[in-house]
Amino acid sequence: MTYHPKSEFLRVMIERGFLADCTDYQGLDEALVAGVVPGYIGFDATATSLHVGSLMQIMTLRWLQKTGHKPITLMGGGTTKVGDPSFRADERPLLTPEQIDANIAGIKKVFATYISYDDSPTGALMLNNAEWLDNLNYLDFLRDIGRHFSVNRMLSFESVKSRLDREQSLSFLEFNYMILQAYDFLELNRRYGCLVQFGGSDQWGNIVNGIDLTRRVLDHEIYGMTTPLLTKSDGTKMGKTASGATWLDADLLSPYEFWQFWRNMPDADVGRFLKLYTELPVAECDRLGALEGAEINEAKIVLAREVTTLLHGAEAAAAAEATAREVFEKGGMGEDLPTLTLSAAEIAEGISVAQLITRSGLAKSGKDAKRLIAEGGARMNDAALTDAGLMIGAADLAQPIKLSAGKKRHALVVLAD
Repeated sequence: MTYHPKSEFLRVMIERGFLADCTDYQGLDEALVAGVVPGYIGFDATATSLHVGSLMQIMTLRWLQKTGHKPITLMGGGTTKVGDPSFRADERPLLTPEQIDANIAGIKKVFATYISYDDSPTGALMLNNAEWLDNLNYLDFLRDIGRHFSVNRMLSFESVKSRLDREQSLSFLEFNYMILQAYDFLELNRRYGCLVQFGGSDQWGNIVNGIDLTRRVLDHEIYGMTTPLLTKSDGTKMGKTASGATWLDADLLSPYEFWQFWRNMPDADVGRFLKLYTELPVAECDRLGALEGAEINEAKIVLAREVTTLLHGAEAAAAAEATAREVFEKGGMGEDLPTLTLSAAEIAEGISVAQLITRSGLAKSGKDAKRLIAEGGARMNDAALTDAGLMIGAADLAQPIKLSAGKKRHALVVLAD
């Protein structure tokens, strides 16, 4: 990246690692310097919450507002009825309007912790594309909008091509998705003066479509910027764990478990994630990311504290950190967690993890415990359990063991002195 921007927003995006590509660096930079730029990201309402995989996009909008511009969070009340085929192996299950509305209400809660919705020039807008999509006349839409799209070009987009190359069905319903997303950008520009769309780099084709359509229909110049598709250094997808998605809603994932997710990041990711997911100065992120050995663990605690504070507040972050330190560092009981204390005699010949889950109260019976493990709902020290017959001995209890059932139920197992 050799472009040296004048605007604070683009400088932040480049320095902190948010920027993958831009349709016109200079044009966007000049617009950002000239005045308040409204920019949007679309989120389809396919679940009641967003997960960590969406956090880079949310932080992009937060920085947009912090640097003097106007974020627009566009909820896909209309497009969710169709489903985005991008890089999916199959068609999305279709949701009812009631399910979509409930999902949008849940997602709204998350955004309000990162950006401010108010009437100021930089106050964020929460919009729903059902506003203009639900009442479209199909024949008018084909005539006025559809004629601007080349099927040859649409077939060349990677998101479509990858499905066709694998000879997987791509329905006409899904094929329309990219036209609808392009139309969103046109309508946001027409109605709200929106000048830029942000998205992951897999959305590049959809973003360019919207820019071309707006130029053809309205003769307006607008821009697109993409962020990198993020994987952890161990190759796993950001936001996904063995036990499921890392949700941003405290009702689906407790602040303590959210804190632990960040505390358990691979060493190699700490500096990069501090820049993306916290607001610590870049130099401090680099310093912390360069620590080695036991010191990198303190850097991970800073990462966990800062990210949890942004989402759940300083109090929840401090409580999560206190519990973690008590449990894992001081070998204490951890005020928040029930504890099973075993004598050395009880585990002289070992005890199965299924028995531990039952005795700690996380399952009603051995059968329940085995089913919990088989269904992927049990974890030990935040790692998924797969073997109900795994034997735990005295050596394994040199440090307390944390057992988890589902998202919110935990217990400690400790060895009596």
